[in-house]
Parts: sequence; structure tokens; C-alpha cells
Amino acid sequence: MDAGLRAVLVTDLVGSTELTARLGDAAALELVRAHDALVRRALAAHGGREVKHTGDGIMAALDGVPNAVRAAADIQRRFAAYNAEAAESLQVRIGIHAGEPVADHNDLFGATVQLAFRLCSEAEAGAIVVSDLVRDLNEEDASGFVALGERQLKGFADKRPVFRFEWRK
Repeated sequence: MDAGLRAVLVTDLVGSTELTARLGDAAALELVRAHDALVRRALAAHGGREVKHTGDGIMAALDGVPNAVRAAADIQRRFAAYNAEAAESLQVRIGIHAGEPVADHNDLFGATVQLAFRLCSEAEAGAIVVSDLVRDLNEEDASGFVALGERQLKGFADKRPVFRFEWRK
């Protein structure tokens, strides 16, 4: 994997621990598999590459920042469609940051990745939260971003401006 600017997109299946406690390991695993399939289809449609599975989420890399935002919106739409038909509703939160992560053994590391995970943890169920850089590099649809103010993200010394992308259009 070449170095360079890329977007890191992180998904997290909301309430996965509670799902496991309520439904049992086997049934919860089936729901994680549904999450994985929905996310992977959206990533494939937008040129994303799964970097790793995180147990109840996926970390992916995309070369174009606008592609990452489009992929995230596609993921949320796929979950909305899934939930309209499913007996057990699934919610996902997504965080996106862009930068030049360190690549090693088909994995990505560094502050870019860490910030993407922190942004994901700031997102509510069904939301996409991005850094100011992601918003700035997405000129074609800047109107879709809503400022959430500055947040103190775990492990980062300075407060960071964060934005929610409104995907329900």
C-alpha cells in the first residue's frame, strides 16, 4: 500500500455487546455478519478497501475523501433499508478522518487512524462524524456538513472541530 493522503473510515455496530447478551453469541454473530456484508458492499461501490475487522466494526481506506463520505452515506442508507425489512434493527456509527497513515503489513497506523476511531466514538447511532479536514476536502458537497463544535478527543492534546454529515437527503 502506497503512502499518501487517504481517508480512513471506521464503522461501529452500536450496542453489539447488548445484542450478544440479549440474543446469545451465535445470533449476535449473524448480525455482525449482516453489518459486514452491508459495509463491504458500500465500500466496493465506492472504491474502498477493508483494512481490518475490529470485532463489531470495520476500518477501511479510500483514496478520495469525497468517496469516503459517499461510502459512509451509502452504508447508512443500506442500514436504513435493512432495518425496514429486518426483525432485529441494526445501527451503525461512522467516523472519517483523512491524512497520511503509516502503512505496515497491509494495515494502517498513526494519528490519522486514531482520530478516525475517536470521531467514530463521537458519533451517535446512525450518524457520520468527520474531521474539519474531511469537510474541507469535500468541496462538492460542503452544504451537507453540520458543525458540532470543538471536542476534546481522547489522546489528543488540542480540541478538534468536528462535523456531522447529513446523509438523509
